[in-house]
Amino acid sequence: QVQLVESGGGLVQAGGSLRLSCSASGFGGDAMGWFRQAPGKERDFVAAINWSGDFKNYADSVKGRFTISRNNVRNTVYLQMNSLKPEDTAVYYCASGSTSSSSRYYNYWGQGTQVTVSS
Repeated sequence: QVQLVESGGGLVQAGGSLRLSCSASGFGGDAMGWFRQAPGKERDFVAAINWSGDFKNYADSVKGRFTISRNNVRNTVYLQMNSLKPEDTAVYYCASGSTSSSSRYYNYWGQGTQVTVSS
């Protein structure tokens, strides 16, 4: 049974930081990405990383502020979010299977973790 579980979300003031984690079980590992969905909006790409960690893909809106990384021994991918802005408020989802910015290439999804950035 493949399962992706996000954690680390919460409430933070603008300019603050959070680190999200996504733990995978039921498979050996894959390229993974992060997406986010704000209320009433479509799910948008945030960042992705390949298996070896030597290729990373970032949305322009988060480049320079967010860093994606992974620990393959733990089957865990991380999203370090710095200099957070209110527009970063969303449910953040991890997904496996691609480094694409398009959600259609991903095959498994977590349940999401809420990130709220106050002004």
